[in-house]
Amino acid sequence: MKLNYDRKSKNPTYFIQQGFRNGKKTSTRNVAVIGKHLDLLKITDDPLAYAKQKVAEYNEQMKNSKVSMEVTIDFDEKIKASNDLISSDTSRNIGYFFLQSVYHNLAIGSFLKKVSADSRITFDPNLVNRFLTCARILEPESKFATLRHLGRYYEQPEIGYQHIHRTLDLLAENYTGYLQNLFQYSCRIVRRNTSVCYFDCTNFYFEVESPDDDYVDEVTGEFIKGFRKYGPSKQHQPAPLVEMGLFMDADGIPLSMCLAPGSDNEQTLAIPLEKELTKMFKGKTFIYCADAGLGSLNIRRFNSMGGRAFIVTQSIKKMAGTLQEAVFNDCDYRLLSSDDPVTIDSMKSFDHHKKENYRLYQDKAYKIINADRLEDLGFYEEKICKNGKKRQVKAKGMLKQKIIITFSRKTMEYQRYIRNRQVERAKRLLKDLDPETYKKGPNDVTRFIKRVSDGSVKDIYEINEERIREEEKYDGYYAVATSLDDDAAQILEISSKRYKIEDCFRIMKTNFSGRPVYHHTKEHITAHFMICYTALLIYRLMEKQLEDYCKDYDRRCGIDHNDPAERMHFTIDNIIEMLKNMNVVNVQDMYYMSTYTGSKLCTALNSIYELGLDKKYYQPKELNKRIKKISS
Repeated sequence: MKLNYDRKSKNPTYFIQQGFRNGKKTSTRNVAVIGKHLDLLKITDDPLAYAKQKVAEYNEQMKNSKVSMEVTIDFDEKIKASNDLISSDTSRNIGYFFLQSVYHNLAIGSFLKKVSADSRITFDPNLVNRFLTCARILEPESKFATLRHLGRYYEQPEIGYQHIHRTLDLLAENYTGYLQNLFQYSCRIVRRNTSVCYFDCTNFYFEVESPDDDYVDEVTGEFIKGFRKYGPSKQHQPAPLVEMGLFMDADGIPLSMCLAPGSDNEQTLAIPLEKELTKMFKGKTFIYCADAGLGSLNIRRFNSMGGRAFIVTQSIKKMAGTLQEAVFNDCDYRLLSSDDPVTIDSMKSFDHHKKENYRLYQDKAYKIINADRLEDLGFYEEKICKNGKKRQVKAKGMLKQKIIITFSRKTMEYQRYIRNRQVERAKRLLKDLDPETYKKGPNDVTRFIKRVSDGSVKDIYEINEERIREEEKYDGYYAVATSLDDDAAQILEISSKRYKIEDCFRIMKTNFSGRPVYHHTKEHITAHFMICYTALLIYRLMEKQLEDYCKDYDRRCGIDHNDPAERMHFTIDNIIEMLKNMNVVNVQDMYYMSTYTGSKLCTALNSIYELGLDKKYYQPKELNKRIKKISS
C-alpha cells in the first residue's frame, strides 16, 4: 500500500493505493479515500503526515488480512466486446491445488528435470505433465481439448500442442524410471502396505479399422510386434486391443503397471512385472494374489520361491477328479466363524427365512484339501538304477499348496435365482423364436437349450435339464489355492479384497476416461496410460489420506467407523465434484471471491493439506504463493 495524490494540485485528494499482480498482469487501484487537503486541515495541522499515518495503519491491517475497500460498481457497464465465437467463463478453478500438492510430493518435477537436463528442451515438461494429469481427473478429454480449456485453471498456463507431444515422448522414453520414482515417493506420502500385492489385467480397445502390422528390420533382423492387436475381450469388441497389467497394494493403491499387445497371453505379464516389484521392494517378500486366470502353474511356482507366497482363486470345475470328489464328499466341513463341525446337507436344508438362522445364512462352511504335487524343475539329475548303472532323469520338486473350499448358502440362493431367470428366458426363446438365430456361448441362455432329433426333417429343441442339474451342483461353492499355512479365514479375507483392483480399472476407464485414446504410436499410447496411471495414483493417495482423516474424526466423535450409516465417507464422485466446484472469480483485479460453499470434505482437505482454501476472499498474492509452493 502507498499514498497517492496529485502533487500539483493546491487541494489534492489523498488516496490509499494498492498494487496488484494477477498472473502476469500488474495494475494499481485506489482502494480507500483519506480525504481532501483542506478538509483534513480541520482535524490536523499536517494533512500529508496524517495521510501517511493512515497508509501505515492500513498496511498493518493488511498483515491481519482485515481491511475495508471501496469498490465502485456501475450496473450500466457492459462486458468488453470480443471477436471470440463464444463467451468464456471467467471463473478460475483452485480445487486442483489439492491434486497439485500430491503431485508435488511425488517429486515428478524433479524427475522430469533430471531426465531432460541433457536435452535441448526449451519448455517445462513438468508443467505439461501436471496439467494433463489434473485434467485427467477433473475434466478428462483429449489432449487437444485439454489444451483449449486450460483457461479453467487459476494459473492460466501457456502450453503449445507441440509441447504436449514432446512431453509424451519424454515420458515413454523414461517409462521404468518414472514408475519407480512414483512408488519411491508415494511411500513418503502414506505408509504403503505391500504385504499383499494384487494383480489383474484389463483391455483397452481402439476404434481403428485394422491392427498394427508387425515389422522385421531388414538390416538387423529385429522383430517388432504391432502394439494394437486383436485379442479376447469381455466386451466382445471386434477391435484391436492394448492390454494393461496392474499391481496394487493391500490398501488399493497402485504399485506398478505394464502394457502389452492385446494378442498376448495375460499370464505372461505377471512374472516380469513381479521381478520389477522385487527390485522396487529391495528384496521384501509379499503375497501374490490374483484370480484363476492369472494363477497358472508357472506363476504359482515362481511365487513359491524367494520367501513369496500365493493366493489365487481355483476353478472347481477344472479340478482333477480326485479333488472334485473331496469337494463334494460331505465330511470334514467346519463353520468359518466358529470352526464347529457342519455338513453341506444341513447348510442346504435349513429354513433361511427364520430369524434364528440368519447368522448361519451369513456364515460359510469350509474345508482344507492338501493339493501338493510333483513338478518338473527344468533340469536333470543322476540316478543309480537297481542294476548299478547310472542314467540322467528329470529332476522334480514339490509344489506345496492347499485348496480351501467354502460353501455359502447365501451365494447358492443368489446363483440359483440368476440361473432360474436365464432358464425362463430360454423357455420363452424356445416358444417364440428359432434358437439357431441366437449366439451360443458358455454364459448365454442358449446353453440350456439342446437339439433333439426325432427322425423327421425338422429338428426339435427342448430345455437341457441335465445341463441345469450339472451347474446346480457347483452352486455356493468357491475355492482358493494357496501356499500359506495361515488361518483359512485370514486367507479368504485377503482374497476377498481383489475387488479393489477391479475398482481401479473402473475408475481409470469410467471416471478418468482412459479411452478413447487419440494416439496411434506405441510411444504416445504408452505415455497416455502413464498419465492415467499417475492420475489414479494421486487419487488413491488422496483417498487414503481422507480415509485416515475420517477414521480419526469418527474416533474423536465417538462414531462406530464400521457402521456405514454413521461413519463419514467420501466417494470418488464426491471428491471430483468438490474439486470441480472450487472456483473463484476475479473482482476488479483487487481480490478473488469464492463461489463455493463450505462442506465436510472441504474442511477435511484443508486439514490434510493445510492450503487454507476455505476462505471467502483471497488476495492474488496469497493464491500465487500457494501455487508456487506446490508447483515448483
